[in-house]
Amino acid sequence: MATIINRMRIKNIICIATFVLGGFLMNAQETLPIYSDYLSDNVYLIHPAAAGIGNCGKIRLTARTQWEGNNLQTLSVHNRLGENAAFGAIAFNDENGYHSQQGIVGTYAYHINLGHIDDANQLSFGLSAMIVQNSVDETPFLIPDPVITQIIQSRNYVNADFGMAYHNGGFFSYFTAKNLLMSARNLYSDRYESLNLRRYLVTAGYYFGNEKSIQFEPSVMGQLIERTGEKFVDINLKAYKRFDQAQAWVGFSFRQGFDGNNIEELRYLTPIVGLNYGKYMASYTYTKQSGDYLFQDAGYHQISLGMNFGCRQPRAAGCPNINAAFN
Repeated sequence: MATIINRMRIKNIICIATFVLGGFLMNAQETLPIYSDYLSDNVYLIHPAAAGIGNCGKIRLTARTQWEGNNLQTLSVHNRLGENAAFGAIAFNDENGYHSQQGIVGTYAYHINLGHIDDANQLSFGLSAMIVQNSVDETPFLIPDPVITQIIQSRNYVNADFGMAYHNGGFFSYFTAKNLLMSARNLYSDRYESLNLRRYLVTAGYYFGNEKSIQFEPSVMGQLIERTGEKFVDINLKAYKRFDQAQAWVGFSFRQGFDGNNIEELRYLTPIVGLNYGKYMASYTYTKQSGDYLFQDAGYHQISLGMNFGCRQPRAAGCPNINAAFN
């Protein structure tokens, strides 16, 4: 009997620890989590100004998983409306332990040509609005958690992102302020708390090389979380090789955290492989946390699938986000 009770206690401790860890991860992710999937020709996931920014409309589907109960799926679409305006939409499902969140994002973007109509010299603005449902499910717990008053809880809240982008030839840059609204949530108590979820993103890179050999795209992305002061920097490099009706590419991303942790800063390594064939694309991403102290020793696997539609004549020059590999 004592053995059974001890096993029950151990299992409950594991459940609560996973629940608490899931809470930390959910707070860090806020609305749509920011991983390295933007490098799979999916910049719109993190920058609203990227909606309709290129010569093709894009549909992208991603599925990311690590261990049971930790999964993310996104479905996004964006395209031009006439010469300057554009729209975009994202639906996502994020499961993190006993927490989950589902959201819908709608985006309006406007693009201004600063040079000739055929040149990739463009200033862009984007505004996204979203509604998110956060849920927590305590039914697997053997002993109720005193912090949570209900077994299953669900709360909705709204938020908004604003972004700008500038492209000139092979140079590209983005700035985005995420989670601008101070949304009130009461997922864990009867008292509403006004949370500052604002996060700022800056991306810059350059695309160059000979189309007949290999083309390169180094880039960097920085993040700042206003409430905690945490900072993250992604250092990325992609290489492209074009064939008759296909384009193969590989990439690598290194994410370094700067949160003042005396033990160890967060560090992720992410290799990526992808293929564009006609109007279709597919990529595989693997992310591994490095260091002596790990949340999980297993890596994250992600598959991205996409299709381009409504393509127009490519610009004179531009990065792949401006000019799709094939029409």
